[in-house]
Amino acid sequence: MFATWVFLVAACACSAGEALTRSPMQLHYHSSEGIGEAARIRRAEAALDFDGSRVAGGSAISLGAHPYLVGLLVDLTTGQQSVCGASLVSATRLVTAAHCWWDGRHQGRQVTAVLGSVRLFSGGTRLTSRSVQMHGSYNTNNLNNDIAMITISRVNFNNNIRAIALPTGGMQILSFVGYMARVVGFGVTTDSESITTSQAARGVNVEVIHNEACATVYGFNVVASTLCTSGQGARGPCGGDSGGPLAITHNGQRVLIGVVSFHSAMGCRVGFPGGYARVTSFVPWIQARL
Repeated sequence: MFATWVFLVAACACSAGEALTRSPMQLHYHSSEGIGEAARIRRAEAALDFDGSRVAGGSAISLGAHPYLVGLLVDLTTGQQSVCGASLVSATRLVTAAHCWWDGRHQGRQVTAVLGSVRLFSGGTRLTSRSVQMHGSYNTNNLNNDIAMITISRVNFNNNIRAIALPTGGMQILSFVGYMARVVGFGVTTDSESITTSQAARGVNVEVIHNEACATVYGFNVVASTLCTSGQGARGPCGGDSGGPLAITHNGQRVLIGVVSFHSAMGCRVGFPGGYARVTSFVPWIQARL
């Protein structure tokens, strides 16, 4: 996702004794990943090659398995197109990463939200919007408060399109450390993915880790409103997954706990943690805009 920062090298044990050296997060998502991903996905779908996919270390998901997952085609002011993910949180609102709209270099002009589909360029319900509100404290330099709300025309819920719950009540005080959560998206599965690899959305289970362990890798950029998952087994968010959901199952329903924000500038298959906007930190902000 983004440009490279330089940090001193340090050792880290992020999960199950996994030792990692410190890595910069990647910035300027659209130029470093999103624009290329949009072109690759379009060509792959045109080639009708649908047997691989996105989230690193995951497996293809079936239609309706994650009805809250939304694909975003982001038309930029440069005339280029990029891709992101989002979560449906009401019949008219999506939550995504702020950097999907403005990454510090590229500005979004319009988004096309793709609902009820495991592919980006075909199928599903497709709605355009220019109504995107980024968090007022979003910082493009360290991706703090990397969250945004998109307003879309009202959609009808069905087996393939349904809103995800927000963490409310007692869940808002949980750190979720040790929880197994599921991240889903349309991004690449490896750092050298073929232009013709399949585009079906993909999902993988990942473990939430302590922010202190994540900060050993990404430094002071990890704050209280950041949530991280272990990169153990090279599993986690990858290029093109930005803005997508990290969810847990609680009392029989899916609950959104993270919005994909960053991965290592060294790549998503090197075992470094994945970073997310911690949804419990932003529930009042989201609810005020529903």
